[in-house]
Amino acid sequence: MSQQGLARSVRLFRLFLREQADPGLFYGALAQDAVSRVAAYGDLAGKTVVDVGGGPGYFTTEFRAAGAHCYLFEPERDELLKGGDTPEGAVLADGCWLPVRDGSADICFLSNVLEHVADPTGLLGEMVRVTRPGGLIYLSFTNWYSPWGGHETSPWHYLGVRYAEQRYRDRHGHEPKNHVGSTLFRLHIGATLRMARSLHGAEIIDARPCYYPRWCAFLVGIPLLREVLTWNLLLVLRRTG
Repeated sequence: MSQQGLARSVRLFRLFLREQADPGLFYGALAQDAVSRVAAYGDLAGKTVVDVGGGPGYFTTEFRAAGAHCYLFEPERDELLKGGDTPEGAVLADGCWLPVRDGSADICFLSNVLEHVADPTGLLGEMVRVTRPGGLIYLSFTNWYSPWGGHETSPWHYLGVRYAEQRYRDRHGHEPKNHVGSTLFRLHIGATLRMARSLHGAEIIDARPCYYPRWCAFLVGIPLLREVLTWNLLLVLRRTG
Protein backbone atom coordinates (compact mmCIF):
# COMPACT_ATOMS: atom_id res chain seq x y z
CA MET A 1 0.00 0.00 0.00
CA SER A 2 1.34 3.46 -0.88
CA GLN A 3 2.07 5.99 1.82
CA GLN A 4 -0.46 8.73 2.44
CA GLY A 5 -0.48 12.26 3.81
CA LEU A 6 2.61 13.87 5.23
CA ALA A 7 4.60 10.61 5.32
CA ARG A 8 4.28 10.39 1.53
CA SER A 9 5.41 14.00 1.08
CA VAL A 10 8.47 13.47 3.29
CA ARG A 11 9.43 10.28 1.47
CA LEU A 12 9.14 11.90 -1.96
CA PHE A 13 11.20 14.91 -0.85
CA ARG A 14 13.96 12.65 0.49
CA LEU A 15 14.04 10.76 -2.78
CA PHE A 16 14.03 14.03 -4.72
CA LEU A 17 17.27 15.02 -2.96
CA ARG A 18 18.85 11.92 -4.51
CA GLU A 19 17.64 12.62 -8.05
CA GLN A 20 21.02 13.65 -9.46
CA ALA A 21 22.96 10.83 -7.77
CA ASP A 22 20.42 8.05 -8.43
CA PRO A 23 17.80 9.12 -11.00
CA GLY A 24 16.55 5.56 -11.46
CA LEU A 25 15.61 5.29 -7.80
CA PHE A 26 13.87 8.66 -7.77
CA TYR A 27 11.92 8.33 -11.02
CA GLY A 28 11.00 4.71 -10.31
CA ALA A 29 9.51 5.74 -6.95
CA LEU A 30 7.82 8.76 -8.55
CA ALA A 31 6.23 6.51 -11.15
CA GLN A 32 4.92 4.12 -8.49
CA ASP A 33 3.45 7.05 -6.59
CA ALA A 34 1.87 8.62 -9.68
CA VAL A 35 0.25 5.39 -10.84
CA SER A 36 -1.18 4.81 -7.35
CA ARG A 37 -2.67 8.34 -7.51
CA VAL A 38 -4.25 7.60 -10.90
CA ALA A 39 -5.64 4.31 -9.58
CA ALA A 40 -7.50 6.27 -6.90
CA TYR A 41 -9.85 7.45 -9.68
CA GLY A 42 -10.70 3.92 -10.82
CA ASP A 43 -9.36 0.42 -11.46
CA LEU A 44 -6.55 0.39 -14.04
CA ALA A 45 -6.85 -3.24 -15.06
CA GLY A 46 -7.62 -3.52 -18.76
CA LYS A 47 -7.61 0.25 -19.29
CA THR A 48 -5.83 1.85 -22.25
CA VAL A 49 -3.32 4.46 -21.08
CA VAL A 50 -1.39 6.90 -23.27
CA ASP A 51 1.84 7.99 -21.56
CA VAL A 52 2.93 11.26 -23.18
CA GLY A 53 6.56 12.29 -22.78
CA GLY A 54 7.31 9.41 -20.42
CA GLY A 55 11.04 9.27 -21.14
CA PRO A 56 12.58 5.82 -20.70
CA GLY A 57 9.33 4.28 -19.55
CA TYR A 58 9.16 4.40 -15.75
CA PHE A 59 5.46 5.31 -15.79
CA THR A 60 4.63 2.90 -18.58
CA THR A 61 6.23 0.05 -16.63
CA GLU A 62 4.14 0.83 -13.55
CA PHE A 63 0.89 1.18 -15.50
CA ARG A 64 1.50 -2.20 -17.10
CA ALA A 65 2.27 -3.73 -13.69
CA ALA A 66 -1.15 -2.45 -12.58
CA GLY A 67 -2.81 -4.33 -15.46
CA ALA A 68 -3.24 -1.43 -17.90
CA HIS A 69 -2.43 -1.47 -21.61
CA CYS A 70 0.01 1.44 -21.68
CA TYR A 71 1.57 3.02 -24.76
CA LEU A 72 4.54 5.37 -24.49
CA PHE A 73 5.04 8.38 -26.79
CA GLU A 74 8.30 10.28 -26.30
CA PRO A 75 9.60 13.07 -28.58
CA GLU A 76 13.31 12.85 -27.61
CA ARG A 77 15.36 9.82 -28.67
CA ASP A 78 17.97 10.42 -25.95
CA GLU A 79 15.28 10.47 -23.25
CA LEU A 80 13.72 7.30 -24.64
CA LEU A 81 17.06 5.48 -24.46
CA LYS A 82 18.13 6.64 -21.00
CA GLY A 83 17.18 3.29 -19.52
CA GLY A 84 19.25 1.39 -22.09
CA ASP A 85 16.96 -0.52 -24.44
CA THR A 86 13.93 1.14 -25.99
CA PRO A 87 10.81 0.27 -23.95
CA GLU A 88 8.59 -2.29 -25.67
CA GLY A 89 6.00 -0.63 -27.87
CA ALA A 90 7.42 2.88 -27.41
CA VAL A 91 6.92 5.40 -30.21
CA LEU A 92 9.06 8.43 -31.00
CA ALA A 93 6.39 11.11 -31.37
CA ASP A 94 5.57 14.73 -30.54
CA GLY A 95 2.86 14.99 -27.87
CA CYS A 96 1.16 17.77 -29.84
CA TRP A 97 0.74 15.41 -32.82
CA LEU A 98 0.05 11.97 -31.39
CA PRO A 99 -0.38 9.08 -33.88
CA VAL A 100 -3.47 7.95 -31.97
CA ARG A 101 -7.12 7.77 -33.07
CA ASP A 102 -9.69 10.11 -31.53
CA GLY A 103 -11.09 8.80 -28.26
CA SER A 104 -8.77 5.77 -28.08
CA ALA A 105 -7.49 6.19 -24.51
CA ASP A 106 -9.24 5.62 -21.21
CA ILE A 107 -6.49 7.68 -19.54
CA CYS A 108 -4.06 10.19 -21.01
CA PHE A 109 -1.11 10.72 -18.68
CA LEU A 110 1.45 13.54 -18.64
CA SER A 111 4.00 13.98 -15.84
CA ASN A 112 6.28 17.02 -15.66
CA VAL A 113 6.18 17.71 -19.38
CA LEU A 114 3.83 20.67 -19.81
CA GLU A 115 6.46 23.22 -18.72
CA HIS A 116 8.78 21.94 -21.45
CA VAL A 117 6.53 22.66 -24.46
CA ALA A 118 6.11 25.95 -26.28
CA ASP A 119 2.39 25.31 -26.92
CA PRO A 120 0.81 23.93 -23.72
CA THR A 121 -2.69 24.72 -24.99
CA GLY A 122 -2.07 22.62 -28.09
CA LEU A 123 -0.71 19.75 -26.02
CA LEU A 124 -3.71 19.77 -23.67
CA GLY A 125 -6.05 19.89 -26.64
CA GLU A 126 -4.33 16.85 -28.14
CA MET A 127 -4.70 14.96 -24.87
CA VAL A 128 -8.42 15.72 -24.87
CA ARG A 129 -8.69 14.53 -28.48
CA VAL A 130 -7.20 11.09 -27.84
CA THR A 131 -9.22 10.48 -24.64
CA ARG A 132 -12.64 8.83 -24.85
CA PRO A 133 -15.74 10.57 -23.41
CA GLY A 134 -15.75 9.87 -19.68
CA GLY A 135 -12.02 9.15 -19.70
CA LEU A 136 -9.40 10.98 -17.65
CA ILE A 137 -6.57 13.35 -18.48
CA TYR A 138 -4.08 13.25 -15.61
CA LEU A 139 -1.19 15.72 -15.65
CA SER A 140 1.28 17.40 -13.36
CA PHE A 141 3.84 20.12 -13.95
CA THR A 142 6.30 22.32 -12.10
CA ASN A 143 5.14 25.94 -12.06
CA TRP A 144 7.72 28.65 -12.69
CA TYR A 145 7.65 30.38 -9.31
CA SER A 146 7.92 27.17 -7.31
CA PRO A 147 11.29 26.51 -5.59
CA TRP A 148 12.07 24.06 -8.41
CA GLY A 149 10.66 26.19 -11.23
CA GLY A 150 14.06 26.69 -12.83
CA HIS A 151 14.75 22.96 -12.61
CA GLU A 152 18.51 22.36 -12.35
CA THR A 153 19.21 26.11 -12.03
CA SER A 154 16.81 26.43 -9.06
CA PRO A 155 16.36 28.33 -6.83
CA TRP A 156 18.53 30.92 -8.55
CA HIS A 157 15.91 31.44 -11.27
CA TYR A 158 14.27 33.80 -8.76
CA LEU A 159 17.18 36.17 -9.42
CA GLY A 160 16.79 35.99 -13.20
CA VAL A 161 17.29 33.45 -15.94
CA ARG A 162 20.66 34.78 -17.14
CA TYR A 163 22.13 34.81 -13.65
CA ALA A 164 20.81 31.32 -12.87
CA GLU A 165 22.16 29.77 -16.05
CA GLN A 166 25.56 31.48 -15.76
CA ARG A 167 25.87 30.35 -12.14
CA TYR A 168 25.15 26.80 -13.25
CA ARG A 169 27.86 26.98 -15.95
CA ASP A 170 30.39 28.37 -13.48
CA ARG A 171 29.69 25.65 -10.92
CA HIS A 172 29.34 22.64 -13.21
CA GLY A 173 31.48 23.49 -16.22
CA HIS A 174 28.77 22.76 -18.78
CA GLU A 175 25.42 24.03 -20.01
CA PRO A 176 22.25 23.30 -18.01
CA LYS A 177 19.98 20.69 -19.54
CA ASN A 178 17.11 23.17 -19.84
CA HIS A 179 17.11 26.66 -21.34
CA VAL A 180 14.23 29.02 -20.69
CA GLY A 181 12.47 29.85 -23.94
CA SER A 182 13.54 26.70 -25.79
CA THR A 183 13.25 23.61 -23.56
CA LEU A 184 11.73 25.18 -20.44
CA PHE A 185 8.92 27.74 -20.28
CA ARG A 186 7.49 29.97 -17.57
CA LEU A 187 4.25 28.18 -16.75
CA HIS A 188 1.98 29.61 -14.06
CA ILE A 189 -0.83 27.97 -12.12
CA GLY A 190 -3.43 30.68 -12.62
CA ALA A 191 -2.89 30.79 -16.38
CA THR A 192 -2.90 27.00 -16.64
CA LEU A 193 -6.18 26.71 -14.73
CA ARG A 194 -7.75 29.25 -17.09
CA MET A 195 -6.33 27.33 -20.03
CA ALA A 196 -7.80 24.05 -18.75
CA ARG A 197 -11.21 25.62 -18.13
CA SER A 198 -11.28 26.93 -21.69
CA LEU A 199 -10.70 23.52 -23.27
CA HIS A 200 -13.60 22.27 -25.36
CA GLY A 201 -14.81 18.84 -24.27
CA ALA A 202 -13.14 18.62 -20.86
CA GLU A 203 -13.78 19.65 -17.26
CA ILE A 204 -11.50 19.92 -14.23
CA ILE A 205 -12.36 17.38 -11.53
CA ASP A 206 -9.30 17.88 -9.33
CA ALA A 207 -6.58 20.53 -8.90
CA ARG A 208 -4.11 20.36 -6.01
CA PRO A 209 -0.42 20.30 -5.14
CA CYS A 210 0.89 17.02 -6.51
CA TYR A 211 3.31 16.08 -3.75
CA TYR A 212 1.56 17.51 -0.69
CA PRO A 213 -1.15 15.94 1.49
CA ARG A 214 -4.64 16.25 0.02
CA TRP A 215 -5.68 18.81 2.64
CA CYS A 216 -3.25 21.27 1.01
CA ALA A 217 -5.61 21.58 -1.98
CA PHE A 218 -6.80 24.94 -0.62
CA LEU A 219 -3.47 26.48 -1.72
CA VAL A 220 -4.53 26.26 -5.36
CA GLY A 221 -7.41 28.64 -4.65
CA ILE A 222 -5.17 31.45 -3.37
CA PRO A 223 -3.81 33.67 -6.16
CA LEU A 224 -0.11 34.63 -5.94
CA LEU A 225 0.53 32.42 -2.92
CA ARG A 226 -0.20 29.29 -4.95
CA GLU A 227 2.46 30.24 -7.49
CA VAL A 228 5.21 29.95 -4.87
CA LEU A 229 3.94 27.34 -2.41
CA THR A 230 2.39 24.70 -4.66
CA TRP A 231 5.74 23.40 -6.02
CA ASN A 232 4.09 21.07 -8.53
CA LEU A 233 0.46 21.19 -9.67
CA LEU A 234 -1.73 18.13 -10.26
CA LEU A 235 -4.64 18.57 -12.66
CA VAL A 236 -7.19 15.86 -13.41
CA LEU A 237 -9.66 16.47 -16.22
CA ARG A 238 -12.58 14.40 -17.45
CA ARG A 239 -13.41 14.21 -21.15
CA THR A 240 -17.02 15.32 -21.45
CA GLY A 241 -17.76 14.73 -25.10
